[in-house]
Amino acid sequence: MIELLNNAYSTCSQKVRLCLHEKGLPFTDTQIDFRKNEHLAPDYLALNPNGVVPTLVHDGQPILDSSVIMEYLDEVFPQVPLSPDGPVGRADMRAWLRYFEEVPTAAIRVPSFSQVFVRHFAGLTDEQFGAEAKARPLRTHFYQKMGRTGFSDQEVEASFHALAQTIARMQKRLAGNVWLCGDALTLADICVYPTFDRMADLGHAAMWSEASDVGRWFAAMRARPANAATYYQGSRLSHRYPELQEVAL
Repeated sequence: MIELLNNAYSTCSQKVRLCLHEKGLPFTDTQIDFRKNEHLAPDYLALNPNGVVPTLVHDGQPILDSSVIMEYLDEVFPQVPLSPDGPVGRADMRAWLRYFEEVPTAAIRVPSFSQVFVRHFAGLTDEQFGAEAKARPLRTHFYQKMGRTGFSDQEVEASFHALAQTIARMQKRLAGNVWLCGDALTLADICVYPTFDRMADLGHAAMWSEASDVGRWFAAMRARPANAATYYQGSRLSHRYPELQEVAL
C-alpha cells in the first residue's frame, strides 16, 4: 500500500523514513541509486519530474517533496499524531518546517558535496560535467556553482553560517521545551534531525557543543527506536566513505 522510492543516505529520504517508522507504518523501501542516475531515468521522472528523492506512492498515487510527504502521512494516518493540537500549534510547527526547508536543508548540501560527492565529478570534462548539471531539473544551478572542484570558500562559509543560525534558533526554543513544539515529538523535530546526523557524520558535531539543549535533543532523537530503523548499515556517508569514520560519532 505504501512504497517509498528513496536513497539510503539522502537526508530528505531519511526524514520520511523516520516519519514512517515513528508512525509504525509498514512500507516498501525501494532504493534509487544515484551513482546510476536512477533518479533521472524516464520512468522515475514520470513519477517525480523534479528528479529528486524521495517519492511516496500510496495506493498508486505519487506524493512529492519530503515535508509534504510527512504532512500527508500525518493527515492520512493520524493514529500516531506528529503534529500539535490546535491551529496555533500546527502553524508554529509549519513555520519551523518552512525554515528548515529553506535554511539548513539547503545548507547541508554544501559540506556534503564538498567533502564527499564532488570527487565523483573530478574526472569529467567540462562538457561532460555541464551535461550532468543540466540533466538535474532542480539542481542545475547548484551543480554549476559547485563545478568539478567544489564550492568556493565563500559558499562554504555561507552554508556553515546558515547551520550555526539554525543551532542558535533551536537552542533558544529548546531551552524551554522538551521538543521543538512542546512536550511531544512533531514533524519539526523529524524534519531537521537528518541535517544534524549528517553534520555529525561529516565531523561537525562540535558546532553545537555549547548549545546544551540542542545536544540533549540530538541525543534523545538518536536514542529513539525509529532512528535505529532509519539509519541502517549503508545509510550514513561514513559507512560508504571510510575516511569519514575517523570523524563521525
